[in-house]
Amino acid sequence: MTPEQTESASNPVLEYFRSLVGQGFEDKSLSPFGRWLAGTLTAVDVGTLEVEFTVRPEMLNPAGTFHGGVVAALMDDTIGATIFILGKKNFFTSVNLVVDYFAPAKVGERVIAKTAIIKEGAKIINAQCEVWNHERKRLLARGTTNLMRIDTVVPVAAAIND
Repeated sequence: MTPEQTESASNPVLEYFRSLVGQGFEDKSLSPFGRWLAGTLTAVDVGTLEVEFTVRPEMLNPAGTFHGGVVAALMDDTIGATIFILGKKNFFTSVNLVVDYFAPAKVGERVIAKTAIIKEGAKIINAQCEVWNHERKRLLARGTTNLMRIDTVVPVAAAIND
């Protein structure tokens, strides 16, 4: 058995997410907000995730560009999925989220959220997410967050068997 096969066998959540690459999260995300975002999983590995989203009219601010609050929430949700893939026994919750915004996106444009685990501890995980304009290859925003382990246990079997 290769190291990758061993990793997948010991982490059913990772294997489940790998089976979803190329599919939309409209009906597969555990997060109701993630289902509303309606992203498509494009890549997954331990500690990293890429999800593509299309900017829709209800995601805009009054200026007609991608709302910063939606960008931040998209980051938070995508990072949460990245933490979930680690196969931890407990949930981790965000204790902060710092976002730097660099460029706008407009309705109809595709954006890619790319996550990475920076430091994984037993109680605190530090992670980041970059949101890129897919067509223009332009960095729209970068966020970093710390997440803290909470007592709530992840219902893995229910999550990956629905």
